[in-house]
Amino acid sequence: MCAARSKRPRAKQSVGSLGSSSRFQTGFRIIRVELLREHLVNGNFAGMKKGLLGIGVVLAGLVGLAVFFFMWGIGKNNAMVAKRNAMDAQWAQVQSVYQRRADLIPNLVQTVKGAADFEKSTLEAVVNARASVGQVNLSTTSAPDDPQTLQKFQAAQDQLSSALSRLLVVVEKYPELRANQNFLGLQTQLEGTENRISVERGKYNETVRDYNTYIETFPNSLIAGFRNFKTKPYFEATAGAERPPQVQFDFGKTPAATNR
Repeated sequence: MCAARSKRPRAKQSVGSLGSSSRFQTGFRIIRVELLREHLVNGNFAGMKKGLLGIGVVLAGLVGLAVFFFMWGIGKNNAMVAKRNAMDAQWAQVQSVYQRRADLIPNLVQTVKGAADFEKSTLEAVVNARASVGQVNLSTTSAPDDPQTLQKFQAAQDQLSSALSRLLVVVEKYPELRANQNFLGLQTQLEGTENRISVERGKYNETVRDYNTYIETFPNSLIAGFRNFKTKPYFEATAGAERPPQVQFDFGKTPAATNR
């Protein structure tokens, strides 16, 4: 009986040890689960942070790129506006010298009409040519867009130049006109104005070429198309039109007017 009694406490002690071990293992599992969950949560949070950071970098890059192209577009647009303004200013200068010539013609006609028996047809040609110039309406402040309109304007101006050239040649038959100081002054002014017309037309063509080349060059053409910048026509070279009227002095022949 003593042996039996001595075995019972040992059995109780074994059962208690097993219970403690089971509780320890359960607690350990709980701790492991909590640590694992915390690791997963922290890992997900870190991944989320990295993902958000990546998205932020991409968005910042896109915004920066958009700002760059916006500022680039503004710079190109401003350059086109500056070139167009320079071209328009030169066109106004061309119109100015043409107008100066037109203003000289009435005085020239009145002076020549004072000569007896002056060829009426020559005077009428000058007057009609000047009137034809006035029928072609173009802006005096902005360069024309339509090539055909510019061609009509140039043809009318060239016709006037030709009529003036013939008049100055015919004048050589009239000694009283060659001795008229008023006529000689007008003749000098007209020849100087013809020279200025040639120079200003050449400068205008240069500004048009610079403008057209700039807006047609890629990628400038993208901005030009979006902002409706259009190419402009040139003055075309006309045989003899770029030179002032050449007066032929032939004093060896007897002037026709002396036979009157």
